[in-house]
Amino acid sequence: MDAISPEVGGRPAIVTTRIATPIGPLLAGAADAGICLLEYTDEGRLEMQLRRLGQRLNVPMGPGESAFFGPLVCELEEYFAGRRRAFSVPLLLHGTPFQRRVWQGLRAIPYGETRSYQAQAEALGQPQAVRAVAAANGANHIAILIPCHRVIGKDGTLTGYGGGLWRKEYLLNLEAGLRQGRLPGFPPDDEPTP
Repeated sequence: MDAISPEVGGRPAIVTTRIATPIGPLLAGAADAGICLLEYTDEGRLEMQLRRLGQRLNVPMGPGESAFFGPLVCELEEYFAGRRRAFSVPLLLHGTPFQRRVWQGLRAIPYGETRSYQAQAEALGQPQAVRAVAAANGANHIAILIPCHRVIGKDGTLTGYGGGLWRKEYLLNLEAGLRQGRLPGFPPDDEPTP
């Protein structure tokens, strides 16, 4: 779906809420068809994603209630407890056709596994598009549910993650079955502990 009506029943077309997680709060956004935003509330990253989403959709956003928030919170709690490997809450993807293909490819990476940007580009049938794939990953506006944290460097190193490499490491360790509270040294000492 590429368009959303500006208001539904006198409320914003996209309603938002904050969700607490072991790696910090997330801001969730929902439209009538599903979750369209799940982003870490770190300064800078959140503003950038809200600006991108606002420009793309050109609809009002604001705090509110959605029938999707309850299931989303439940599924995230199960995920962080190690009891959920796949999400079923409906998603509403807004991006270019290429970005949507990349995001669908991310959703195809199995739980607990990783892929390189090169492997993702090859899976799309565009092996020369490594940088474009990386840029599309960076534009992902639905963290965790669209698991861009599962994409790593060709040499196996952790590379770029909008939520910070410490969160990427936490999520990969969680999916590898490593139980953890707060990782030693993570979040960085200047990050608030959730």
